[in-house]
Amino acid sequence: MRRSHPLPKIWLMTDGRFGDDQLRAIQQLPARSGVVFRHYELATQQRRALFAQVLRICRRRGHIVLLAGDARTALRWHADGFHQRSRGQTKLLHSAPVHNAREIADVKRCRPDLLFLSPLFATNSHPGARPLGPLMFQRLAKLAKPKRVIALGGMSRQSAQMLGLWTIHGWAAIDAFRKKTA
Repeated sequence: MRRSHPLPKIWLMTDGRFGDDQLRAIQQLPARSGVVFRHYELATQQRRALFAQVLRICRRRGHIVLLAGDARTALRWHADGFHQRSRGQTKLLHSAPVHNAREIADVKRCRPDLLFLSPLFATNSHPGARPLGPLMFQRLAKLAKPKRVIALGGMSRQSAQMLGLWTIHGWAAIDAFRKKTA
């Protein structure tokens, strides 16, 4: 269910590239951060078992955890919300991934709480994909208003600080949390 504290400004997107370091990375996030649990590549039983471990850490640290997938599964797995473009009939927190103006327009009808807009910069998650770049990112972030926007794609603490003047709510990353300097 929805948390009583403000929506996190820092989000970790789970990824198989973390390997055994993923749980440690989640533990090292600042308190009350957010985690979007993905791991689509795992069989349902494995995915649910790993999610249960992540959820325990998130509860101890005060993190919000969103399950990438439908609202019904997120509710069954006791997630705080779900990460998907479709609308769920629930009071769970709802985030959605967006990459262009058409997706923003489509997803705003679903009334998500957060939009993860990507890729701002080049990213290892999608090698060869063309990043939006700062100007296009800003245009799309303005289209997303009044929704809260989370910057994703090649993000780090340093690039998030650079974005401090922009009209975004926060930032998300994978690789930034895999490095000891994150």
